Amino acid sequence: MPGDIYDADIVILSLNRETDTLAAIRSALAQTGLARRVIVFDQGSKPATMHRLRQEIGTHPDVIWDGTDKNLGVPGGRNRASALGHGRVIIGLDNDAAFATPHSAADAVAALDADPSLAAIGLRILRHADGGEDLTSWGYPPALLARAGEIFDSVTFVGAGHAIRRTAWAQLGGYDAKLFFCWEEYEFCLRAIALGWAIRYRGDIAVHHKVSAEARQTWSGQRWFYFVRNRIFIGRKFGASWPALTPRILGYALRGLRNGLLPITLRAIAAAIRMQAYQRRISLPEAAQTYLRRHDLAHRQNLLSRLHTEILAALPAPRAPQKPDDQRIVQQITPP
Repeated sequence: MPGDIYDADIVILSLNRETDTLAAIRSALAQTGLARRVIVFDQGSKPATMHRLRQEIGTHPDVIWDGTDKNLGVPGGRNRASALGHGRVIIGLDNDAAFATPHSAADAVAALDADPSLAAIGLRILRHADGGEDLTSWGYPPALLARAGEIFDSVTFVGAGHAIRRTAWAQLGGYDAKLFFCWEEYEFCLRAIALGWAIRYRGDIAVHHKVSAEARQTWSGQRWFYFVRNRIFIGRKFGASWPALTPRILGYALRGLRNGLLPITLRAIAAAIRMQAYQRRISLPEAAQTYLRRHDLAHRQNLLSRLHTEILAALPAPRAPQKPDDQRIVQQITPP
């Protein structure tokens, strides 16, 4: 395998959710029109799940299997998995997702090949159940939702389905593993944009997402903690002063109060302050700032509207757990 030249590594992180993970692996192996490897990296699944996955994968020549006995988080796991391959494109697929067509991965590679300025592309995320837009995975300005089937430049991508040029990945050193969960794609893209790369959303290439909310962090706890902590940390990392971040911090505190999560919010703010004390600051060149204004801020609402829709709004309620025979569990992520 070393020295082989091939198009893409399809990376899938595994942590229990056996049935969904097997479906994701099968979807990746069914991709045609490109030379690819499938990399499955396990982060501490139960022994029975590990056994079933290993049985399914067997000695498949196109699958690389590795793992660890603990959860490294999303960015840490993707870093470890991506380092196992050397395809010129790294395609990320959530383990509760599947490619929409047998040529989706090849289309993603072709999209990057067509424009050397692109560091990464985000794919359209559709609900597995009915093919509608997965609103829980819309990571772009709300005003752009009407263009979900189109192509536009952006400042981030959604992790459930994406593709990264390996040369850009290597230049940036992968994700910031300290984030552990939430905002890792945005932070990666900011560093890419600072170096002159572009990011693009491709609404013409899609994955189907099972939206397994019962196997995610609910907004009533850890997910909100990481959301707040990491976003404040990223603001400081990329040069925002504390006075400039104060409206955002106050907004998070108000939303935490509105949703009964004020203690968690305050803990997240304190954690962000501790994190940034040891972080080297990154300056965004004027060209990068112009890019952010053009492809993100220009599509955002005014401050008053954002106060109503983003700060005072209720957080999404967690869904009821599925039946036990769905072989899914609630995966509690513990801060590193």
